Amino acid sequence: MLKYSCVFALAASFAASGAAPSGDITPRIGSIEIYGVHKVSLQKIRAALGAGPGDLFPSREDAEERIDKIPGVVTSRVEAACCEDRKPILYVGIEERNAPHMEFHPAPAGDVVLPPELADQYHKFLDSVAGSIRARNADEDLTNGYSLMADPECRELQQSFIPMVERNLALIDRVIRDSFDPEQRAMAAYLLQYGPRGSGTSKTITNALQWALRDGDQNVRDNAARAMKAVAVGAKLHPEQGIRIEPTWFIELLNSVVWTDRRNASLALVNLTEQRDPDTLAVLGERALPSIIEMARWHDLQHALPAFILAGRLAGLDEKTIEQDWINGNREVVLKKALKSKGKSQALTIAGQ
Repeated sequence: MLKYSCVFALAASFAASGAAPSGDITPRIGSIEIYGVHKVSLQKIRAALGAGPGDLFPSREDAEERIDKIPGVVTSRVEAACCEDRKPILYVGIEERNAPHMEFHPAPAGDVVLPPELADQYHKFLDSVAGSIRARNADEDLTNGYSLMADPECRELQQSFIPMVERNLALIDRVIRDSFDPEQRAMAAYLLQYGPRGSGTSKTITNALQWALRDGDQNVRDNAARAMKAVAVGAKLHPEQGIRIEPTWFIELLNSVVWTDRRNASLALVNLTEQRDPDTLAVLGERALPSIIEMARWHDLQHALPAFILAGRLAGLDEKTIEQDWINGNREVVLKKALKSKGKSQALTIAGQ
């Protein structure tokens, strides 16, 4: 059932945008964003993609296979997201040779699984989420440190996770690390946010989620990022929990070839850099400045904003100035300041793209 999670996310975005099908409902490309490119020819990538705005979406596997054959390309990822002017965006991620690389865990081989009653309850929840998206009632409250959706049925199912996760926390932790089944690991990653907070259990939850952020399966990483976001919100509102979220793997995910990884990481890091911790900002600029700059230049404003905020903080701008520059369309002014703040050599590297 986890294979539907990305579909749900895309459907939710369409619902939020107000997009509604009429006439020909065949999905067509609204715009194309190519990222991760610094040396490889953009013209060759577009030719290998074999599709442009207004065209039908290409087969992802076929497009990636063609792009991967371009000299200098290590791997690629083609992914659809919603929406620019109510039209789907096709994001094309490129990892070039000698570029920053996100190392994922090798696939585990253990046969540990979640209790059937917990897995069944989770599948019921996914079915309920689908209904809430269709009804445009998918808002959620994270103030407790875990998601509680506005939809009553979804919320009731989520509340039922709390005692079940408490009873099975050690097993869920094992599933995250040892199960060969990515669906099991993805379920476990989402469910961890409902675990009990305490001196030992909080650390179990955050350590397991940090591990899951480096899982080789995208759905596992996506659910881990979603759960970590909720845990971080709760930790901020309830400092007595003593939870600290390390930003390391979110920073590394900004260099992922997968668009969803970059999107989740940028959203998480906006929260994690709110206090302007100098060590965190230093690592962010050192490890991910080129990715932040190119993401902040994306045409879709909703997708570009988190990276723009990060660039503004790296440039040393206060929050009010960042907000005003965004409203006034001064994106390049802020990005140049971010580049200048990190040194001339980095600026030359990114300007060359």
